[in-house]
Amino acid sequence: MLVLYGPLGGFLLGVGRIPVPWQALVLSIAIYVALPLVAGYYTRKWIIRAKGVEWFREKFLHVLTPVTIIALLTTLVLLFSFKGEIITSKPLTILWLAIPLFLQTMLIFWITYGLAKVLRLTYEDAAPSAMIGASNHFEVAIATATLLFGLSSGAALATVVGVLIEVPTMLWLVWICKKTAYWFRRERAM
Repeated sequence: MLVLYGPLGGFLLGVGRIPVPWQALVLSIAIYVALPLVAGYYTRKWIIRAKGVEWFREKFLHVLTPVTIIALLTTLVLLFSFKGEIITSKPLTILWLAIPLFLQTMLIFWITYGLAKVLRLTYEDAAPSAMIGASNHFEVAIATATLLFGLSSGAALATVVGVLIEVPTMLWLVWICKKTAYWFRRERAM
């Protein structure tokens, strides 16, 4: 993601004949991808060195989980409060944005999940791989779209609609993974 996000974003903007603001792309990658990655890596190392792996898993992660949920919910509330009027006043526009996002998510999920079966991966590897592959990383997309085009842009609206679609779609895909876990257990028994 760190390596390909910038070139891929630049390529897609270039295909749409939109000027590529490389400095803004690099800044958004640094702030929203690299900084959290580096901070998380060093925080984990520091805590494990100071308190041990067991304390990290049993204490720290349990404290951190509610914080991440609150941060995600706060982000969603802010996004929908900024775009709520457009979402409710232009449902057809939202539908036209939602359909391709839904289809893309489903297509990537099924390609990845099917490939995992063909490769005889375990369920424990197949399900997360398919979910990560299908994820659209809208948190990074929202940050980038807002930084590049502004909060009132169509790009920012598309990313908000993406979150609106992705959350229930991913929950449905989790349900599908749980219901199809036996596909991968059968492969192991052979």
